[in-house]
Amino acid sequence: MENAGHDPRRWQALALVCVAFFMTVLDVSIVNVALPSIGRSLHFSETGLQWVITAYAITFGGFLLLGGRAGDILGRKRMFMVGVALFSVASLVCGLAGSTGVLVSARAVQGLGAAIVSPATLSIITTTFDEGAERNKALGIWGAMGGSGAAAGVLFGGILTKYLGWEWIFFVNVPVGALVLALTPAVVRESRAPDAGRTFDLVGASSVTGGLALLVYAISKAPTDGWGNSKTILLLVAAAVLILFFVVWETRVASPLMPLSIFRIRTLAGANVVGLLLGASIFADFFLLTLYVQNVLHYSPLKTGITFLATAGTTVLVAALSQWLCTRIGPKPVMAAGLALNTGSLIWYAQIPVHGSYTHDLLGGYLMFGFGLALAFIPVSIAALAGVGPREAGLASGLLNTSQQVGGAIGVAVATSVAVSHATHLLQGGASQAAAFTSGYALAFWVVAGISAAGIVAALALVKNEIPAAAQPVIAA
Repeated sequence: MENAGHDPRRWQALALVCVAFFMTVLDVSIVNVALPSIGRSLHFSETGLQWVITAYAITFGGFLLLGGRAGDILGRKRMFMVGVALFSVASLVCGLAGSTGVLVSARAVQGLGAAIVSPATLSIITTTFDEGAERNKALGIWGAMGGSGAAAGVLFGGILTKYLGWEWIFFVNVPVGALVLALTPAVVRESRAPDAGRTFDLVGASSVTGGLALLVYAISKAPTDGWGNSKTILLLVAAAVLILFFVVWETRVASPLMPLSIFRIRTLAGANVVGLLLGASIFADFFLLTLYVQNVLHYSPLKTGITFLATAGTTVLVAALSQWLCTRIGPKPVMAAGLALNTGSLIWYAQIPVHGSYTHDLLGGYLMFGFGLALAFIPVSIAALAGVGPREAGLASGLLNTSQQVGGAIGVAVATSVAVSHATHLLQGGASQAAAFTSGYALAFWVVAGISAAGIVAALALVKNEIPAAAQPVIAA
């Protein structure tokens, strides 16, 4: 039985899983810049266009727990490869899609592949590196890839859309996925949870995914249907019933998808609350910025992408500082500082004018958000895995990713609802389109700033500033 930290291929394995993780995160935001082109090409409605993003986010967030559990039982390397293959094939179908239904369906399958890949990458790192400074360094690299991936996606999306067409934001995943699949058998070792059973909680996975899908759908449709509309209320009630059923089911089923006892680990529980709020603020921030820069400032997709270089570059540069600080002073103060910076940048964005300038009105916010993102994202990951042994590695990884992705899906839906509702009201009052949209985006930024500020409170109140020692050795193939 080999000690996790002594795996001679651990850094090569880290590089490989980080590439795959970067690819899945990239695909959340790479679509944003291409949305207008996709809408024109496939004749999407304005409300339907959001589902190109939401379909991916919902299946990604909804199936992460099942993906993590599958890795624990069947083997993390095996499920990692299955997820990469599924993600790559779905990407190919997305690029070839000739109708709205095919694209949205393929995006949902792509999200399912990502839901298998993402927890596998995190649990492979957890079981390959011993807890402490070396794992923190590995998670710092992983976090830099994840944190910068969302911003880099906007840049790559702009370049590919301008020079090759929107289809290539999906086609680019195919050769990368093929390369990862070719190298994985020789570089990544197999691991699974000690004494794991072989029962999957499909009822739990179905109920929580259905509940979350209904919740986001209800929120996204509320601006057009009305918050007091019977349809909106019915959808929200149905979502609440499904999620409540999931919680009750998890307390009674023999092999639950998410044993509620895991929340007894206070740092893990707190980190997941922070992760949900952080995910909501990150996804909503990039979504609103992309809309403002393109719809109000009339930047091209390429120019829009270039603006996000400031955030992506800053995140990568600050990642090393973030993991260093976590190792020395613990994750709690680092994540609180990061969330404070994020909140400050969102308040900055809430001041956006109709005739804005990138240098004067946006650059400071981009830099501040990139700095805060690195300081928040990495310690949340470290805290969520602190004290978790190999038996729960997949579950803890899936849980953290679920919190972030579900938060992101809800964050985008809430931001969209606020922005559209306010802009529509102003347009009906005679305001110009540019003024109405700008005011709508600004109000949405204030709401997202409030969500980010709630993350600071959650970090200070719920996260313990300690990293427990690892409990068990990993069973390696």
